[in-house]
Amino acid sequence: MSSRTAERADHGTAARPGRRGIDPWWLAAVPVVALTALVLAMLWTGSGAARLAADPGALVRWGLPAAELVHNGALVVVMGALLFAVGIVPSTRDARRRGDRAPAPEHPLFSSTMRLAEAAAVVWTVAAVAVLVLSYSDVAGVPVGGDGTYTQQLLHYTTDIPTGQAQAAIVVVAAVVTTLVFGVRALLGLLLTLALSCAALVAMALNGHSAGGEDHMGAVNSLGLHLLGVGLWTGGLAVLAWLSPQLSAPDAGTGTLPEGAARGRGPAAARRRVPIAAVVLRRFSAVALGAFFLVLLSGTVNAAVRIGSWDQLFSGYGGLVLVKAVLTLGLGLAGLAHRRWLVPALEAGRLTARRAVWQLVLGELLLMGAVMGVAVALSRTAPPVPEELAPDASPALILTWYELPPEPTAASWVTTWRIDWLWLAVCVFLAVVYLWAFVRVRRRRDSWSVLRTLSWLTGLGVLFYITSGGFAVYGRVLFSAHMVEHMALTMVVPIFLVLGAPVTLLLKALESRPDGTRGPREWILRLVHSGFGKVVTHPIFAAVNFAGSIVVFYFTPLFHFTLHYHVGHVFMVVHFLITGYLFMLVLIGVDPIPYRPGHMMRLVLLLATMVYHAFVGVALMGSDTLLQASWFGNTGRDWGRTAIEDQQLGGALMWGIGEFPTVVVAVVVAIMWAIEGTKENRRADRKADRTDDAELKAYNEMMSGLAERDDRAARR
Repeated sequence: MSSRTAERADHGTAARPGRRGIDPWWLAAVPVVALTALVLAMLWTGSGAARLAADPGALVRWGLPAAELVHNGALVVVMGALLFAVGIVPSTRDARRRGDRAPAPEHPLFSSTMRLAEAAAVVWTVAAVAVLVLSYSDVAGVPVGGDGTYTQQLLHYTTDIPTGQAQAAIVVVAAVVTTLVFGVRALLGLLLTLALSCAALVAMALNGHSAGGEDHMGAVNSLGLHLLGVGLWTGGLAVLAWLSPQLSAPDAGTGTLPEGAARGRGPAAARRRVPIAAVVLRRFSAVALGAFFLVLLSGTVNAAVRIGSWDQLFSGYGGLVLVKAVLTLGLGLAGLAHRRWLVPALEAGRLTARRAVWQLVLGELLLMGAVMGVAVALSRTAPPVPEELAPDASPALILTWYELPPEPTAASWVTTWRIDWLWLAVCVFLAVVYLWAFVRVRRRRDSWSVLRTLSWLTGLGVLFYITSGGFAVYGRVLFSAHMVEHMALTMVVPIFLVLGAPVTLLLKALESRPDGTRGPREWILRLVHSGFGKVVTHPIFAAVNFAGSIVVFYFTPLFHFTLHYHVGHVFMVVHFLITGYLFMLVLIGVDPIPYRPGHMMRLVLLLATMVYHAFVGVALMGSDTLLQASWFGNTGRDWGRTAIEDQQLGGALMWGIGEFPTVVVAVVVAIMWAIEGTKENRRADRKADRTDDAELKAYNEMMSGLAERDDRAARR
């Protein structure tokens, strides 16, 4: 769009000087809708009715859901504000126009966003404390205050009961985040604060109804993904509503978008001026699109865990699930319409910024408020599928959250599956992003190897199998299967992923942002060139981390943590995967890193780690001490090898499996060495052709002069 078109768009916004946003009472309608939906849903399911025994009173029965609604709303606003601050709105004004080196002042949109984050964080902390107190009264069946032992029992609830511990952790996270949003303005610090706020989602997922269902890990993972999608989506809408007066103001200014942004293509050099509201809306719409699919799919999976049959869809709980699904689909259709018609109309100057922002925000916020009200009511309603363990539960179910699988056969490793929805979502996301970047680069007529694309997709396929296939199922009860899972995560999957060169591809595909915001490209470059990136990709650190993690993991209490806790299991997979990826990146990667060793040094590092793996494997083969005997010795397994024999087999597999990837990596390093030598020879030949072998002639002349001097000295 030309500058004149942008001026007409700004003029259209300025045509109504007295209307800088929408009437404030429209914003008040959102919590009213949410509270109304909550009350109606609780009346539908009867969850607000008085109990026959141990009734905590109406204040707790109705006050706890209301406090949870405020808590959830404040949390998502904090997440949305931090998301906008780190990547959607400009953080500073352009300092180049000032003609000096003074720090650029904060952009008004950034300052307003952080003010919202500060207010929401305070509300979140207060609401988290209220939820903690009211939850104890609800569980104990006593009114708030109770008798003289109320405070003592509340302390016991927060320190010794898992539910209370999770809620106390949320209070701590909320308080820390509140402190940070008041004092931090650096974008990296705000990004870390956003990551910390997501820790509250982890505690909420672990504490949700579905955490006790038949598929514990699948339920927790799907709920966590659901909360993440809702948080980013709803929080972003709330921030847009908050910023609407500034986005629609006559002096809001303009931003730049790449030509063809609406079509997903266009060279980075070709840019067009558009209203700043169009830039913000387009960036958020990309986040909202991903969040919609995350919310819809994860919600479907989570509902399937809690509802055991089609008939149960018509229960009180199932009816709320259907209402929530319909509202979510309505939100998705509204978002699609906005992305297809409203945002392009704003960019083209056919729509004022004020009307565009509120047409997008208002309807979706009202629907989202209703969704949140229904969601809180769902959390207060018992699902049809029982979530308590039966009195005759098997040892495997009590210990591992799942029934003992049958004795494995050759076919079992292929046919046995337990989908890990977290890692399925990760694999799908990484595949979609990579393919998007591949198509974008190819459309620009730039080159990118199909073999690298196939390598990346193969690595993701292996990662999905390792986290959801037979080895993931049997790895809960067999040390040997667990060891195969470990070795695949740290030595097989990273080889394929590193050869895919994702960072190089993304840097080719992503557009740079000239307006002071940090988009994905800027964050990638920031990470690559940061001090942290220099440390973790240093060859010595990567090798020591790769080899030393084995001892730290298996011979410390960390192994117990990863087996007994869901968060620990996720940490194990992430740690093994990243550790292997960093080591392979140093050895065979082409993505940019601060320091890459020579090929001889790479082979030395590879040989050293191979010997170390072999040493640990042999030690496990000869050990008579069972690691984590309280786990592997108590699963009630009546088939296969004994626990100690299975551990010794795991040591042998560790030794044997590690050899083949090591040889493959060594061959790849040797090939890269030979290719680089060939390229160096070609460069030398081309230089010799250009200079007519000037260096060689100079060298020969020098040697001839030395020889003549020696001859003269000898004749004397």
